[in-house]
Amino acid sequence: MKNILLIQTGGTIAMDTSAGQKPTLNPQKWTELMYQSIPELSKIADIKMERLFFEDSSDINKKHWAKLAAFIHHRYEDYDGFVVLHGTDTMAYTASALSFALQGLDKPIILTGSQVPMSNIRSDARRNLINAIEIATMPLPEVAICFNDFVYRGNRATKMSIGDFDAFASPNYPPLAEIGINIDIRKHVHTPSNSLDVSTNFSDQAFLLKIYPNLNPDFLNQINFRDTRSLIIEAFGSGNFPIHGRESLLPFFEQCLRNDILLIITSQAAYDAVELNNYESGRKALELGALSAKDMTTEATLTKIMYLLAKHEDNAAVAEQFNKNLVGEMTE
Repeated sequence: MKNILLIQTGGTIAMDTSAGQKPTLNPQKWTELMYQSIPELSKIADIKMERLFFEDSSDINKKHWAKLAAFIHHRYEDYDGFVVLHGTDTMAYTASALSFALQGLDKPIILTGSQVPMSNIRSDARRNLINAIEIATMPLPEVAICFNDFVYRGNRATKMSIGDFDAFASPNYPPLAEIGINIDIRKHVHTPSNSLDVSTNFSDQAFLLKIYPNLNPDFLNQINFRDTRSLIIEAFGSGNFPIHGRESLLPFFEQCLRNDILLIITSQAAYDAVELNNYESGRKALELGALSAKDMTTEATLTKIMYLLAKHEDNAAVAEQFNKNLVGEMTE
């Protein structure tokens, strides 16, 4: 029987709704519910539970990613797989970050959570937890998200729904597995590696900007980019943004590049890839030296650049690595 480490970090799955109260994080209540479930879960694997931190996922950031990656690395040889319980709001960010922090895996690291607290009768928590633990016993050497009977590559997933049990999707990459009567693990899962490479540093010298109609460039000129090395632009469609009249963003982008700030273009559309050659604005961005995020999610784009900025002091090296498919986060 496989040994699985279940790591609790907080989130909706750990909230208490008993006695009609509003959902609140309650580590004691969660622990009681988990120990009630352990006899049944022990039929799947030998499970050890640890509470690493207990946060609403909105409060999780690079410090937590580093702590989680280091924690898994420290216990990596002791377990056959890991399940991380996490809030859904930033689960895709954490999954993406872990995929860059822990490269060369030969065992599963599965994130899951729920849309409804485990303490609620009509909760998806039990189903997601059982599925995640079972997937963690299987040959799936990736950081992945297991949710609503699907397993997605962590750095390809994004949260698509606030209220549906089917909360996540992988817009530009097929699921790694589908869970029905049988568990169907697909052939495009990573092959195992015996050379684990761990890097727990992430830089906060990245800025994410969403473009919208009538965005006043004067607002942007007031932003202090003194400690910023990269600006991610969440543009329209295949990488479009205003280039005519007073709303043109080209002067602002030129100013960023003169200050040695890497300019990365991603899209507000979840599906398909940024193609900067398609339209005039994208071509002008390319001429300036902007990089395309291609078909990466915003979560993968941000965590990848944070990982690379921490790893390389030279922006040219960052740009070179950003264009590469490091851990399956983009289509080559």
